[in-house]
Formats: sequence, C-alpha cells, structure tokens
Amino acid sequence: MAKAKAEEFTPEEINLADIAKALSHPARIKILKILASLNICVCGKIVDELPLAQATVSQHLKELKRVGLIKGEIEGPKTCYCINTGAIKKAYDDFQKLFNNISKECKISCKTATK
Repeated sequence: MAKAKAEEFTPEEINLADIAKALSHPARIKILKILASLNICVCGKIVDELPLAQATVSQHLKELKRVGLIKGEIEGPKTCYCINTGAIKKAYDDFQKLFNNISKECKISCKTATK
C-alpha cells in the first residue's frame, strides 16, 4: 500500500484488514480449528489433517503466525504451533466492535431511507 494511502487508515483498520486477509483461505480456517480442538502445541499433525502438501501447509502457518493468530516454537528440526489466545480474543473483540458499529449505522440509515 502506498504510504500516502496508508495514512488514510487507522492502525486498527489496517490490522483488521490484515487479519481478514489471513483468514481468507479455507485451509487457514481449518488450521485454526485443528489447533483449537487439540488445545496443545502441534508439530507434524497439521499436515496429516489437511489434503495439502507440507510446503503449502507451512505457507499457511507462516501467514497465520505473521498476523499473530498462532505461535510457533522451534523444537529441533520441527516447529510446533498453537493458538495465540490473546490475539484470537483481540481479533474477536475488534471484529465484533466493527460489525456492531456497522449494524448500528445500518439500522439508522435504513430507518431514514424508508421514511
């Protein structure tokens, strides 16, 4: 994004868009579901759960880690991943706030438009 254009958006808007982009692939959604259901740090099991090559899964994990939704720890030749619960809660709260504001504005504008 060009610097002049980036200045038009708040850090919160940029962060939400970045998280939304990271969540925009079904494999990443599935990875989050797998990690949440296991509730532990996982090394190789994620690849076994998805119909994707190991390299592809690694790229999806990298993107989720980049935005902070998951954490990764190196254990020998493997990296173990788990949910970053603080980041998940913040993203949830931020998206809820966004959609509540949109819903509130829609109710106001829809009432005005129908009169």
